[in-house]
Amino acid sequence: MNFGNLTAEDLHKNVPKNWYFESIRVDLFQRFWHRRRFKEVSSIIDPVKNKILDIGCNDGTFSKVIIDKSGVSKLIGIDVVKKTVEWANKHWKKTGRMKFMVADAEKLPFPAQTFGAVFALEVLEHVFDPERVLLNVKRVLKKDGYAIFLVPSDNLLFRIIWFLWLHFYPRGKIWRETHIQTYRGNFLVKISKKVGFKIVVDKKFLLGMLHLVKVKK
Repeated sequence: MNFGNLTAEDLHKNVPKNWYFESIRVDLFQRFWHRRRFKEVSSIIDPVKNKILDIGCNDGTFSKVIIDKSGVSKLIGIDVVKKTVEWANKHWKKTGRMKFMVADAEKLPFPAQTFGAVFALEVLEHVFDPERVLLNVKRVLKKDGYAIFLVPSDNLLFRIIWFLWLHFYPRGKIWRETHIQTYRGNFLVKISKKVGFKIVVDKKFLLGMLHLVKVKK
């Protein structure tokens, strides 16, 4: 796929500003899918004393799950889409513990060893250079911190459901051409090891359609 001068924001311009918050409310299929994600990710979240970074936070729906489970005092969520960052800051303002900003995962605007934990949940399939993203994550992660990554495994079942979702399900069409990476063949584990991470958790769920990995430096 040739992206020319397209940016990550261009690829996601059709995604509504509060996509996940609204989807869980109105769509039974997505409610099931995302609650299962919440459960699996939550099971491997350890308490964090300092800050957490949530990459590709969208409207902050998953950020709220992360902050509640980890007990962290501050979470920073980043996304490339300005309208969704604005919505998240307004909607979650009363929590006083979450801040959202426009930033690119390939150029994280934070000093080294800033965060006790970094999350990238179903976002690495949307980035142009996943290895560069993981190197950035490693740089901003504290020595005793951890990172959690979640991606589609792109197994046969996922590819079938994804095709149907994109072409026949009215709410799915906005995601066309947003998955620009594939993580078949355990590529997530391979690239994590390549940049120097140690694998702590490596599991697949939802009939092998989602791949969850937890790493440390």
